[in-house]
Amino acid sequence: MQTPFEAKPLHTKSYLATNEIDTLLENVNYIIMAAPSLLSAPKLPLHFTIILNTSDLIPQEIKEQLLKKFCAELEITQTSDVLNNRERIAFALTTQETPMPHHIIDDVQATEIPWKLLHIIDFLGESDAFKEAKDGLSGWSYSYN
Repeated sequence: MQTPFEAKPLHTKSYLATNEIDTLLENVNYIIMAAPSLLSAPKLPLHFTIILNTSDLIPQEIKEQLLKKFCAELEITQTSDVLNNRERIAFALTTQETPMPHHIIDDVQATEIPWKLLHIIDFLGESDAFKEAKDGLSGWSYSYN
């Protein structure tokens, strides 16, 4: 008899130091994260975060074009609740091979964990290309130069 798959939560062992974050990001274009939406009644089922490897200010018209470009490439058919801004991003060491990006929202946490200001596009979405996230799993992928 086959036992059902059980997803185990990721436990953060530690966070990268500022210089380790810089080294990690040396050849990274962007990072995409996909997870099931944690809202009680989400408009759309998936939560996406695209982390661009830049802290530059991006003009509004370019931000909109970037969202459209990523949605087309990633087969995301609908979006809502879009945050398209520079935010504090830390990188957690877990049991996974690559560090897990962590959006630091809490000001107290920002004083305790090393982070880097990066541009993120964070939104709810719909896509058939992210079956694992629809099945309740979270994941991230780094895109390199």
